[in-house]
Amino acid sequence: MNELSITIDAANAADDPAIEKLHQRAFGPGRFARTAYRIREQASAAESLGFVARVGSLLVGSVQLTPVRLGEARAFMLGPLTVEPAFEKRGIGAALLQRCEQAARALKSDAILLVGDEPYYGRHGYKRVPMGRITLPGPVDPGRLLILPLTETGASLSGPLVPAR
Repeated sequence: MNELSITIDAANAADDPAIEKLHQRAFGPGRFARTAYRIREQASAAESLGFVARVGSLLVGSVQLTPVRLGEARAFMLGPLTVEPAFEKRGIGAALLQRCEQAARALKSDAILLVGDEPYYGRHGYKRVPMGRITLPGPVDPGRLLILPLTETGASLSGPLVPAR
């Protein structure tokens, strides 16, 4: 298999149409009803961070970090993480996750949270949040709420998660 030359860049407004098409193909219209989507919608867009993966000039993946709060703790909600199906299993998702972790650490965030598949994200250090320790403003499968603590505070977060505004 040939090695891909992948670049990870900050997303910009010109990327929005390609990102939206990628999300539409990956998640369909049901994504708008999900709790994680509603959190992203309510958070400060100015403080959100987005990253894209490119192979040459082709956008092949994207991810977003949305600022959230748990009491006084600062955290990010990660997602959606999306990779073009033809480019899956080539390290693109892992590269996007690594870039998110670097950005969150640089901004002194206490943790990154997400709603996702533990078998995938667990390989990147994410752990299941103990049942009832962190609550979201809507329904979430508790087995899919995951956290990557970045500080001692992040390792003991609890309470209601709210969008940062």
